[in-house]
Amino acid sequence: MLNNQQPLDLMFQALGDPTRRAMVERLSRGAASVSELAQPLDMTLSAVVQHLAILEGSGLVKSEKVGRVRTCRIDPDALQAVERWVNDRRIGWERRLDRLGDYLARGEDD
Repeated sequence: MLNNQQPLDLMFQALGDPTRRAMVERLSRGAASVSELAQPLDMTLSAVVQHLAILEGSGLVKSEKVGRVRTCRIDPDALQAVERWVNDRRIGWERRLDRLGDYLARGEDD
């Protein structure tokens, strides 16, 4: 189980930074070049490339270079792993809250 957690840990670590979340948000609308990703950010192109390396290392983003242009895109399978983890936690908490609601409702009837 620990080995299954490592990719998820890398994804959450990558998403823990607001700049990288902004990049993922932009890429969720479609593929973009590194220059396009860098354009709205107040940082050097070198810093943008470092952020992209973390996103790629986590598996959230894939890129390919054609000529002089590196194009990045989201890997939807990686995002599904994050979504699955979050949904599993949500379902667990919903069940707990439902049981608490049932318990409290029984107490009101007494």
